[in-house]
Amino acid sequence: MKVTTTKGPRSSVVLEVEVPPERVARSVQQAVARLARSTRVPGFRPGHAPRAVLERVVGPERVLEEAFEHLIPDTLEEALIDAEVIPLVQPDVEVVQRDEGKPLIYRATVPVRPEVRLGDYRGFPFGTEIEAIDDARVATVLEELRDQQATLVPVEGRAVRDGDFLVIAFEGRRDGETFEGGSAERYPVVVGAGRMIPGFEEQLIGASIEEEKRFGLTFPGDYPDKALAGKPVEFTVTVREIREKVLPSLDDDLARSLGEYTDLDALRAEVRSRLEANARDRARHVFIDRIIEFAVANATLEIPDALVESELDVMFEELRGRLAREGIAFEEYLAAAQPGPAEPPGGLVLPASAQRQASDADRLTRLRAEYRPRAEHRAKVLLVLSAVAEAEGVEISDEKLEAELGRIRVRHPDDPRLVAYFESSRGRLSLRASLRRSAVVERIVDEWLAAHPEVGPVPHLEDDEAERASTA
Repeated sequence: MKVTTTKGPRSSVVLEVEVPPERVARSVQQAVARLARSTRVPGFRPGHAPRAVLERVVGPERVLEEAFEHLIPDTLEEALIDAEVIPLVQPDVEVVQRDEGKPLIYRATVPVRPEVRLGDYRGFPFGTEIEAIDDARVATVLEELRDQQATLVPVEGRAVRDGDFLVIAFEGRRDGETFEGGSAERYPVVVGAGRMIPGFEEQLIGASIEEEKRFGLTFPGDYPDKALAGKPVEFTVTVREIREKVLPSLDDDLARSLGEYTDLDALRAEVRSRLEANARDRARHVFIDRIIEFAVANATLEIPDALVESELDVMFEELRGRLAREGIAFEEYLAAAQPGPAEPPGGLVLPASAQRQASDADRLTRLRAEYRPRAEHRAKVLLVLSAVAEAEGVEISDEKLEAELGRIRVRHPDDPRLVAYFESSRGRLSLRASLRRSAVVERIVDEWLAAHPEVGPVPHLEDDEAERASTA
């Protein structure tokens, strides 16, 4: 077998493979044997029909197709090994000659990992920016905790005020007729929350318990129910209950009710500690992102189209997964996108089903075009970080890989397909590469922090909590 290698466009290698006629002949014989076993030929037992008879049933071309369907992948794999070429994605094969009795000749355009010329990735002109936690921020969180512990107390002897919690009975009429969803006997309303149509809650201010109020309002023009959108409606409302929110005192009793705190100062200290831990965690993540962008901006590389398409496929799989977790079918999401023109050439009118298919295909094309810049950037980040990891000599041990697989099993007990993927050979390779990229950036961050002790520790939140738990 003869293999010629030349450099192709956009980080690809073109292999021209010539398979000798005798190997083509063996492949044709094997194809005849396979087809004879799987094809029912009258007058012959399975696997015993001569080629000439078999071809009268399946056609001569089918025999050659069967032969080359096996021969091309087998010889391509050998050619890649012989040329020491590692494909990024499945190669694109163009058959040049496939006549029986002659050599099989084909060209395989193989997308390969592009050369990444790294620039400066350590001399970044920035550092960590940790948000300062002041007394006002701590006080805001304490007020939120008070609000969470508030109680609703019945009110008597006064009218409705802004902020009150009400139970009302109401009936709405449009053109003198009631409408679906326009009435209730006991309906909760928070005055000022803005959950009713504009103006409704304000009309209740000043009302007393069991007082009946009548007023007219117009539904917003963008109201979801098109039958009511922009329509005037008359409401009759009776306030059944008035309750007001009563906050607990900000004192030691409140602190003790929220956990094992001796007093309010202990709670205040814990709130500050957690806010500071969150701030350090955010600072580390932002710092990492900036380092990555710095390295990518200084690197030079040409991204193969095939790699971008592969990354697009990954992004769409991620999108499908997120939608599935929210109970949304991908087809429903796609249908919500703006359709493109579905008119075929020549002005012919497509059937309704064909129009839907054309619209779906157009939506998918448009969506992939929208995602493409992000896919290109993601592909570039992956390639640059892999090159940085190689330059830094970062490797992931089998122990670390197995530990991460264990965490994936714990985090996703209800997703056996995801777990099975990461347990497969391909999934393990992907996971190891991901861990390697993360590890090299974490190393750069830790070494920068070690060189700047005045910044102090900037751990991930989970690492900080694990350390506190181990010393508790």
